[in-house]
Amino acid sequence: MPLPKEHIHTIQDIYNLPDGQRAELIDGDMYMMAPPSRIHQRISTRLVSVIDHYITGKHGECEVYAAPFAVFLNKDDKNYVEPDISVICDKNKLSDRGCEGAPDWIIEIVSPSSHRMDYQVKLFKYRTAGVREYWVINPSTETVMVYGFENDANSGQFRFDQPIPSTIYDDFRIVMGDLMK
Repeated sequence: MPLPKEHIHTIQDIYNLPDGQRAELIDGDMYMMAPPSRIHQRISTRLVSVIDHYITGKHGECEVYAAPFAVFLNKDDKNYVEPDISVICDKNKLSDRGCEGAPDWIIEIVSPSSHRMDYQVKLFKYRTAGVREYWVINPSTETVMVYGFENDANSGQFRFDQPIPSTIYDDFRIVMGDLMK
């Protein structure tokens, strides 16, 4: 007797979800998303504001987007993510659908149900898709894991009370604890 075939999901399956239900798609596997917590939203809102202010102040070309914002990592219909924060510097990647390709910088804020996804599955997927910098913020442990895929000099784990450097912006540092006051 043959083994049952695994169902491969596509972006169309994401679009067919009932209103209000969110999911991500990685290599044809669908992962349902729980609503974010209040602290998650607070961190996201403040970080988007600080990053946008930095980019605008430098007259930069990059744009910052908060979830839900569609990111089509690969040129296929089996990968679709909604990072908590996406920074895109190549305007050619922006369309009415969202980001067509890898953002330059992605930030994910860990929730109790997303540890494995954020620290393992997405880490590998983002790196291989061409993301330049990836942050995983863990509000429970008050730590930020920074992955600089092009420049690992500033990579590492940081506490909320430490200045956290960006690997794609030489002069950008943020102290997460200051955002939480």
